[in-house]
Amino acid sequence: MSYAYWQTVPLRWKDNDVYGHVNNVVHYSMMDTVINTWLIEQGGLDIEAGEVIGLCVESHCNYKGSVSFPDSLHIGLRVGHLGRSSVRYEIGMYRADRAEVIAEGHFVHVFVDRASRRPVEVTGKLRESLQALLTP
Repeated sequence: MSYAYWQTVPLRWKDNDVYGHVNNVVHYSMMDTVINTWLIEQGGLDIEAGEVIGLCVESHCNYKGSVSFPDSLHIGLRVGHLGRSSVRYEIGMYRADRAEVIAEGHFVHVFVDRASRRPVEVTGKLRESLQALLTP
């Protein structure tokens, strides 16, 4: 449970599926939300007008348990690998008391020029912020 950043995400009524638990697509949405919240707040990423944007090129999730509304999830984020133009985030989703892991996944961003969509080197504040999330 070694994550450099934590965010609590409340579940919504609509997150439950007909089986009474959070549907798998919601887990992916939560990963994307936590990553992008962190990128905007800590990494300085300007999603509306910045020259550099992150594109998801890979995502994966292993489901370990079930959760449903009105629970909240504590979601841990770390960087497993930081390359020249890409980053692999690792995510852990835990029940509110952090005693039980609900899901673990990863998400890979390639940072690209907004206009050309060609990969660009991660530099400056963004790189420094991502390095702070690196965990052994």
